[in-house]
Amino acid sequence: MRAETDLQPHCAATSHQIPPFSDGMRIGLLGGSFNPPHAAHRAVSRFAIKRLGLDRVWWLVSPGNPLKNGYGPHDISARAAAARAVARDPRIDVSCLEAVIGTRYTVDTIRYLRRRCAGLRFVWIMGADNLAQFHRWDDWQGLALEVPLAVIDRPPQSFRALAAPAAQALARYRIPERDAASLANRATPAWVFLAGLKLNLSSTALRNADGSWKS
Repeated sequence: MRAETDLQPHCAATSHQIPPFSDGMRIGLLGGSFNPPHAAHRAVSRFAIKRLGLDRVWWLVSPGNPLKNGYGPHDISARAAAARAVARDPRIDVSCLEAVIGTRYTVDTIRYLRRRCAGLRFVWIMGADNLAQFHRWDDWQGLALEVPLAVIDRPPQSFRALAAPAAQALARYRIPERDAASLANRATPAWVFLAGLKLNLSSTALRNADGSWKS
């Protein structure tokens, strides 16, 4: 748990804690610091909606990433506002949920959502670069049991990601790309690796190019 009480009023005022939904929806979850948000976040979300048959994608703007200690994230309300400006799609919702509920790790956020939104079918969306270090995430095995995973190809990370410890441990639960639209309905663990999206933007590169996003 982390103390984020100073951020909670801003988040509650600028973003829904849990975006609007109705039971039976298939929701993709894309987490990150969005520091800054960029076109690849939007492209990945729209790609996932199409390939996975999702109704919505929720961008979960985190207070900070435990695996990234090299920068201090911009104020979360500013990042959420920037994310909404980039999203430009009624199927994408931006939420400061993690700052509001005080979760530190993705697995805790997922468990919170599953308790409160039992009628939804969630899919966790991540790039191949995240799969490469997924074994370093807190209780990553538990996360894989909580929610199906959709991994988006991100050259040149693909081969490294698929050879990484988590991918190897979960190899027998990987489903073919042709069955991607069924992922949200599958029992966990289950995951799919989706190719075909060839954007290679990163928040790190944009921060390096734009001094206004450096801490």
